Amino acid sequence: MDRLEAMTIVLRTVEKGSLTGAAKALNMPLPTLSRKVSELEAYLGTKLLQRSTRKLTLTDAGQNYVEAVKRIMEEIEEVERAASSEYTTPRGELVLTAPQLFGQMYILPIVTDFLAAYPEINVRLVLSDRNLHLFDDHVDMAVRLGALPDSSMIATRVGSMDTVVCASPDLLAAHGTPKHPKDLQTLPCVIFAGPATTTWSFRDPAAKRLFDVDIVPRLSVTSAEAAVQAALRRTGLTRVYRYHCAEALRSKALVQVLQKFDVESIPVHLVHAARGLLPLKMRVFLDFAASQLRSALSNLG
Repeated sequence: MDRLEAMTIVLRTVEKGSLTGAAKALNMPLPTLSRKVSELEAYLGTKLLQRSTRKLTLTDAGQNYVEAVKRIMEEIEEVERAASSEYTTPRGELVLTAPQLFGQMYILPIVTDFLAAYPEINVRLVLSDRNLHLFDDHVDMAVRLGALPDSSMIATRVGSMDTVVCASPDLLAAHGTPKHPKDLQTLPCVIFAGPATTTWSFRDPAAKRLFDVDIVPRLSVTSAEAAVQAALRRTGLTRVYRYHCAEALRSKALVQVLQKFDVESIPVHLVHAARGLLPLKMRVFLDFAASQLRSALSNLG
């Protein structure tokens, strides 16, 4: 029995969720793959996978085995990278992910500059407002906006991002400029599913406490870009991350209000899995991107 092959089969089966999916991914006949799993279970003297007509699940022993095998495979990858000189010459594919608009505005320009500087590296940039799982989705590095949950991820902070309540000057001229967040309850507002909801939180500058204001929107949209466009068209005040409206603020097409009631800024990180010595392609990108992101974010305010 080829134990390394058997480990690979089990990992791919768990990843694909079925023996059939693993067989297709590995280009192996299903009966052969099933036999190899059975041989491994017989060798270990325990059941790893519970198979049924509807789904495949790991036994407790299988869960422990898969976690251990993942670590072994990562160590093997490190050895192979070193043998192929990846630690002396940056090369290979780098998989990155970032939020959709933030990635278009800030990460894509960094990536194109990075590719020009490192011709032996290819990048797959996945722009998604869904936080991809680094291991399950085979992602090397991710941009995360907001507080990070406790995890085994290694995080490099590259800046912070504040939320902004803004409106067009014409709308404020017609309806008045809010002096206190509670004034928003009588003003037209635009919300979207992001930092803005039907309840907006603010910080009392005197008491140093957070308080909520219920917003009855004139318009609800599903993207920050749409909320900013609606604000530009004088539909209402909106609340977005600063990068969403930075250009409109600079051109004075929108103006910020209620600054003294702003909540604390959220952190922005580059994160990657904690896997010992980083491959050179990841180390050089981390150094390259971190400095450029810090510069870009510091110039937003």
